[in-house]
Amino acid sequence: MTEATAPALQSRHAIDSSFMMKVFYVFAALALLSLGISMGGKWLGRSIALAGHTDDATLREIVIGNNVISAPSNMIRFDRQRTDGVASRLDLYLRWPQMDGYSDAARDDFNHANGSRNVIFLSFGERMMSRDMSGRLEPIYSTMLVQPGQPGPSGVELFMFNEKSGYLNEMLAVARQTDGEAFVARCLAGESAEESLAPCERDIHVGKDLSLTYRFPLALLADWQALEATVRAKAASLLKTAG
Repeated sequence: MTEATAPALQSRHAIDSSFMMKVFYVFAALALLSLGISMGGKWLGRSIALAGHTDDATLREIVIGNNVISAPSNMIRFDRQRTDGVASRLDLYLRWPQMDGYSDAARDDFNHANGSRNVIFLSFGERMMSRDMSGRLEPIYSTMLVQPGQPGPSGVELFMFNEKSGYLNEMLAVARQTDGEAFVARCLAGESAEESLAPCERDIHVGKDLSLTYRFPLALLADWQALEATVRAKAASLLKTAG
């Protein structure tokens, strides 16, 4: 080997070594990227499968006014609300009649597979009105109804709202409870009711100056007594302050 070629060979070896290191780093980066995609794909696949639900049953404590509500994450409807702390509102959803939250076993119910409608929606918030829906029947709703009403299921009477009421395509469901107080719920009517997962709505007073609005499928009007009792019992079990 001549003195002229020695530096050239050394330079060539240095270039080859540098090139091989670059190749190594490229393959290492690709391997890490592949691993990341695999793990991310599994996470994304699970995220898509859950579709905003969670099967996490960790209890969360949410403070609304002077009330503490303790509910598992899988009953809390929105991800942003699945945290401890102070809030102005809490939205839950539960499977009827089990009154449980989302789980893999209940996936079809919460995703309304095959047109199933057996999920009810509960919303807690600070009380804005002095009367709940039952208390508003005589002083407010009665002046807006078309008389006479039509018979509904299980002793429920259905009234359409008049044109001046502002409740277009809605009806009022009224029934008498054993204590004499009226069960009152507003429900969508016609095509709007058919398209909605929970077209009926009722609000009640619970806790300390707290209002609970619950929405439910129209078919549950036939079981309104059990529905009312079950919702009240569930609300009482979630509230950790005397009310």
